[in-house]
Amino acid sequence: MTTQDFAGAHEAQSQSVLQNQNYRHFIASRTCSSLAFQSLTVAMGWMIYELTGSAWMLGWVGFFQFLPMLILTFVVGAVADRYDRRRIGLVCQWVEAATVIVLGLLVWQQSLTPTGILVAVAVLGAAQAFERPTMASLVPGIVGPGMLQRAIATSTSFMQTALIVGPALGGVLYGFWHILPFIFSGVLFLAAGYSVGTIKVLNVAQAARPPVTLRTVFAGVGFIRRTPAVLGMISLDLFAVLLGGATALLPIFASDILQAGPLGLGLLRAAPAVGALGMSIYLGRAPITSGAGRKMFAAVAVFGLATILFALSKSVAVSILALLVVGASDNISVVVRSSLVQLMTPDEMRGRVNAVNSLFIGTSNQLGEFESGMMAGWLGPVAAGVIGGLGTLAVVAIWMTAFPVLRRVERLDGS
Repeated sequence: MTTQDFAGAHEAQSQSVLQNQNYRHFIASRTCSSLAFQSLTVAMGWMIYELTGSAWMLGWVGFFQFLPMLILTFVVGAVADRYDRRRIGLVCQWVEAATVIVLGLLVWQQSLTPTGILVAVAVLGAAQAFERPTMASLVPGIVGPGMLQRAIATSTSFMQTALIVGPALGGVLYGFWHILPFIFSGVLFLAAGYSVGTIKVLNVAQAARPPVTLRTVFAGVGFIRRTPAVLGMISLDLFAVLLGGATALLPIFASDILQAGPLGLGLLRAAPAVGALGMSIYLGRAPITSGAGRKMFAAVAVFGLATILFALSKSVAVSILALLVVGASDNISVVVRSSLVQLMTPDEMRGRVNAVNSLFIGTSNQLGEFESGMMAGWLGPVAAGVIGGLGTLAVVAIWMTAFPVLRRVERLDGS
């Protein structure tokens, strides 16, 4: 072996070691952040319902979490494509940790009010608005193309596990002592910040950073608008989950209808993630190879039917089963949408497109919680859940007619 060959082999080995280190630190950061946020969400939802006894206030929690994302989306995309994504993630997680520490102190002093919870939710929502698309856009620059698929797949699995463990753990900790979820989340946010701060960007060619203009800021919207299949899919997910999402009402169902307590609430919150994890494992072994569009429409219809079943259930076991189906069917839509976005988005636009995609996801989740809370305030939680499920079925029927291109999507590999 020549000196040049030896140097090349040594450099390749060093690059591989760096990729593996980056990979571990990235997974640790995403998992800690997700665990912290999910645990905290359960605690804040239960606490604000204990303080107010109001379905309306649960709806406002979702609205205040969504509002920063709506306001900041286009700023987030431009920032993520122009500045160091590691530092953006680090600052976000520090802000989240500081917010949770303040919340814990207020809870300990028994001076936390519903208004204080809403303010904290807004701050956390703003931090998440930056963190989620930025971290999603960071992966290719820290692991390289050889590990990209493994990193994305493993990250998804860990995130689903956090969605399962986080809510249940939040309920258990709250049941022992109502301050514990805040301590736990604060420590995890700090750990997430430390992990992302240790990531090193690989020495690979980077695309030129675009100047910040109105055209470049809104480029993600233009890209989605020019791609009918992507527009149809993310808007289908938006309106289906907006109408059919019942997570904001879980404290009411757990407390007043199912008599399940904080632990039961944690189990109910975890159930959709268990279903989603199970479906993601199944799709990993038996990926969608044909009829992707038709299967997506069928999955969203099942999502609506399962939501109706959950709303009518009087049994904890049946409710958990319905939420398992909700999570599994929703995961199919997520897989189809994420696969096409990854396939079609140019590298230099990933931050802006991910920001718009996060807005659609946030709209369906957080604004859906607001819609569900308002509907429950007017009609009661059961009627709100049934109407939401029926609305989801109506959306499926309308979108099948309005976006025929979606019915013709067969494969997720671009062929």
